Amino acid sequence: MTARILVAGVGNVFLGDDGFGVEVARRLLCDPPPGAQVVDYGIRGLHLAYALLEGCDLLIAVDAMPRGQPPGTLYVLEPGEVDALPPIAAEGHGMNLPAVFALVRQLGGTLPRIRIVGCEPASVDERMGLGEEVAAVVPQAESLVRRLVEAHRES
Repeated sequence: MTARILVAGVGNVFLGDDGFGVEVARRLLCDPPPGAQVVDYGIRGLHLAYALLEGCDLLIAVDAMPRGQPPGTLYVLEPGEVDALPPIAAEGHGMNLPAVFALVRQLGGTLPRIRIVGCEPASVDERMGLGEEVAAVVPQAESLVRRLVEAHRES
């Protein structure tokens, strides 16, 4: 049986480095990792919640997330860390992963295994395009996502 893996690029391309997840998804869509579905969800949190209700074995969400590190720092968050993030109400035109996860639970769904590939943003001010520090780590984030997909497929 092939693992059902969803790679979700999230973020707002009109807010500078917040577009990190979207850019990583764009690159992955050119050559998707075997066994994974890659989707650019952007700011469509409700769409991601409904996709999770359809079921998958692993969600790899790619997002810019401030964690107090230098801009461009990459990290992988796992479920315990995700649960510690404060939820904000889900809305039709915004993306907040804890709110998406809470909505899935409220609708009676169960969450898959979750990994978030995060990047510390430098600026999420209104502007198009990633800043230098964040743009420089997009290829590393793409490789990290590919390694996570492969590790899950082999487990």
